[in-house]
Amino acid sequence: MKKEPENEVKGPGRKAGGRDRAGLVRFLDRFRGKRICVVGDIIADVFILGKPYRLSREAPVVVVRYEESKIYPGSAGNTINNLAELGATVYPVGFVGSDSMGGKLMDFFSLRKNIDTTGIIRARGGTVTKTRILAGDTHVSKQQVIRIDRDDGGRPTVRERTLLMERIAAICPHVDAVILSDYGHGAVSGKVIEYMKILANDKIVVGDSRYNLKKYSGLTMITPNEAEAYTLAGLRENEPIEDAGGKVLSGMRLSALLVTRGNKGMTLFLKDGKVHHIPISGKDDVTDVTGAGDTVCAAVALSLASGAGFLDASRIANYAAGIVVMKRGTATVTVAELKRSIENGGVL
Repeated sequence: MKKEPENEVKGPGRKAGGRDRAGLVRFLDRFRGKRICVVGDIIADVFILGKPYRLSREAPVVVVRYEESKIYPGSAGNTINNLAELGATVYPVGFVGSDSMGGKLMDFFSLRKNIDTTGIIRARGGTVTKTRILAGDTHVSKQQVIRIDRDDGGRPTVRERTLLMERIAAICPHVDAVILSDYGHGAVSGKVIEYMKILANDKIVVGDSRYNLKKYSGLTMITPNEAEAYTLAGLRENEPIEDAGGKVLSGMRLSALLVTRGNKGMTLFLKDGKVHHIPISGKDDVTDVTGAGDTVCAAVALSLASGAGFLDASRIANYAAGIVVMKRGTATVTVAELKRSIENGGVL
């Protein structure tokens, strides 16, 4: 049977804002070695950095002198990377292309001893890639100029989907929690979702989907952003978030719903009817929101797997999000950073 999360932290030493920070930190100490499976769309995030130095003679555009490029796992890959950085043992299940970019992602994951790559399938075709060009002077934060997406439109074959289900069935029964990270590139099929609904009867299953959240009824928890929550509820965004969240939670048979709300923080809805508004952690003048939702999903699932209740897990995820949005690009958070932020009330 599924182990219920611990009760929320109470007792002496509680700080303004709701919970004993030392109590939250104790869950971080349990992160290492927790086994988390991530099923989803693994893509490549490429960042090309340069310095603008003149106007082009060919068109009214700035010419950017190339300085360096970086490649990171994106989408579900970013969730995987965040979990590994936080000390979990991660079991990714998904596809990467048979091209050189897919090979680079496999090399990236293979460098981490706590990522087991046996669930990643090298599929025919190219790896979905998002290339961002950032420009700025030497001592100035570089700004994104343009993003180029590469997706050949190919989707997994019947054989590849069958192989994926075999990997899921072999891995998921032996982990502490599962994350569905669905960006619409074909890894999370209807069969995968139906399997996860059954698995959620005795496992923690957290869902994050760009397009198919309505199908995630019956999971432990989902983590939509505010716009997605209103769309799910069929309400306009000028209506109270409490109305939207309550309607989603009651209609989807979830144990909890965590809505991320940008500079308004997060709102957690629980099955017993309680609603918790969690203020933003850190500064509200963010540097880059790229991949912040992946960090939230990773942190909340890992916290739940470590025994935290839904509120404490959400508060930990809120601190994690407050850290990564202050970093450039597809960023991760470390346990040390998270501890420092919690102990200092969101200040690193």
